[in-house]
Amino acid sequence: MLQQYCVSLTEYKRLPTREVRVGDMLLGNNNPICIQTMTTTDTMDTAATVAQSIRCIEAGAELVRITAPSKNEAENLLNIKNELRKRGYKTPLVADIHFTPNAAEIAARIVEKVRVNPGNYVDKKKFDLIEYTDADYAAEVERIYERFSPLVKICKEYGTAMRIGTNHGSLSDRIMSRYGDTPNGMVESAMEFLRIARDHNYHQVLLSMKSSNPIVMVQAYRLLVQKMDEEFGECYPLHLGVTEAGDGEDGRIKSAIGIGTLLEDGIGDTIRVSLTEDPEFEIPVCRDIVKRYEHRSGHAAIQPLVHDEKLYLPYNPFEHKRREAAPVQNAGGYHVPIVVADFGDAANIKATDLEAIGYKYDAASDKWNIGDGAADYIYTGNKPVSFALPGTLQIICDYKEWQLLHDKSGYHPLIHDSIYLEPDVHVPGLKFVLTNASSNWETLLKLIEKAKTDTDTILCLSTNNKHAVASLRRFMAELMLQQCTCPVIIAVSGNDKTVDEQLIHFATEAGGLLLDGFGDGIWLDSNVALENVKMSGRTYLEVKNNKQFLNNTAFSILQATRTRISKTEYISCPSCGRTLFDLQETTSMIRAATNHLKGLKIAIMGCIVNGPGEMADADFGYVGSGPGKITLYMGKEIMKRNVPSDIAVAELIELLKEHEAWVEPVAMAQ
Repeated sequence: MLQQYCVSLTEYKRLPTREVRVGDMLLGNNNPICIQTMTTTDTMDTAATVAQSIRCIEAGAELVRITAPSKNEAENLLNIKNELRKRGYKTPLVADIHFTPNAAEIAARIVEKVRVNPGNYVDKKKFDLIEYTDADYAAEVERIYERFSPLVKICKEYGTAMRIGTNHGSLSDRIMSRYGDTPNGMVESAMEFLRIARDHNYHQVLLSMKSSNPIVMVQAYRLLVQKMDEEFGECYPLHLGVTEAGDGEDGRIKSAIGIGTLLEDGIGDTIRVSLTEDPEFEIPVCRDIVKRYEHRSGHAAIQPLVHDEKLYLPYNPFEHKRREAAPVQNAGGYHVPIVVADFGDAANIKATDLEAIGYKYDAASDKWNIGDGAADYIYTGNKPVSFALPGTLQIICDYKEWQLLHDKSGYHPLIHDSIYLEPDVHVPGLKFVLTNASSNWETLLKLIEKAKTDTDTILCLSTNNKHAVASLRRFMAELMLQQCTCPVIIAVSGNDKTVDEQLIHFATEAGGLLLDGFGDGIWLDSNVALENVKMSGRTYLEVKNNKQFLNNTAFSILQATRTRISKTEYISCPSCGRTLFDLQETTSMIRAATNHLKGLKIAIMGCIVNGPGEMADADFGYVGSGPGKITLYMGKEIMKRNVPSDIAVAELIELLKEHEAWVEPVAMAQ
């Protein structure tokens, strides 16, 4: 039996899964985590698809997926495969299938693996609210059995592997009628197909539970593992990914939060990072995520999660609910998570330095302009600030420095837990207590006991255990068990050398906790200079200095975990051979026109496959409907059909205005 959804919640161990062969590669059964990507070329263009596949393989892709939306593309997979093999490339190929069972049956005889989406392979998806009787529901399941079984038999005959890939936004009307647009619905959609495969004694199966919302994605995978373990007594390998993650830093952060949260608990056998960038640029990001777990075993021991001699979780890992914390000033309670900007390493702090964290001083008016991504606190270490701060920004300084201040207004002490626990130390007012989840367990229990009765304390929690998420989560669970409701700031330090590595590190360790409802604030710290460092794929043009990078990253993590919204969110598909316009250029145009619309979610989808289904979480959608044609959506409702692509961005803005979702950029800045 598993511990809820993984082998252990405190010790790093891979989830045992069946071994599946994909060509010459073995997945699952503790084999190395495989990294993969998907081509963006027209599958009928053999030369272009072969060339892009080679670029991906040479970048490190161990599997390459190619779309096969119809019979013609499926048949052309043979030409692509033959040309790759002729050039000496043996990397397994995967055919991506959605609406066309006949294409899947052709492809399964050619490539090493096929991917099917149970939401639209046989089932219907018309976004209708249909009531199914038990008899109607059972009849549809039987119809799926009859239509899906031929593919299973072909795969079994040819030794072809299969991924049953559920997408959050493309659940069928039948599943939606019974389960709604939920993680449970995603799991049942895949389980129906898996049961059919098992009924035919076919086990070369992987599964995925993708969503553009990391919260939904993580819950669905956890539920799937639990369901397989409960029903079959075994688990099949899992392909991890956050679909339509977007581009740049946001795409990397969202992907790392979703994928990393699961890998932290040993879940996942292959991953794909879905970026709106050329596919070869996804591979370094995948590699940076996976390498975090190559030497994870043998970490320092973490206190077992046991209560009354039984495994006990004081929270529900299958349902997102924020831990209840008492309000302390602007942290905890109903407040959104706070952000701390770390200036502890600065020799001196000037007013202009605060521009990096969202504050710009205007000398003419003697006023501060405050951005949506403005930090709430600034840590200054052992030095005071020599100028008047904006009213929304307060200072955290070292306890010794705080004691020396004549005017303590706006200043709050940072106290090490060893000092805080001294019997003769009593600090009035708001205080921040620094503690390490890797400390002696008895010391941590004493800290919790004191914090329970101190209504002015905010804990700043870090760890030096290399299995960091489990270490921090264990402490948070103890707070709940001991009914200690003081707010907690998650403090993460990074020493990675590249932008990608830093983003992945911060997003996984802070984001994974926020997904479980833990954390009333975030404090990121790094001494590694990232100026002018390139991301894989593009230069991080927005970064002027480390402070700005860390502040942007903190707010992006909060945005991706839906815990604090500070900017526009883009749900953008990674492009493939079905895409009907230049997705990267269009995404850039839409972002430039709308990035001031805080809290709005805009989906940019290359075709109908990734269209109304995958933008389930979006407020407005921009979807390719034909060559040079765009369909605009509000939610799942079509608002404008077949708009010429050269005016479609302007039409999207008009649609936003018509529905009072638009604010002029100048007015927003004021």
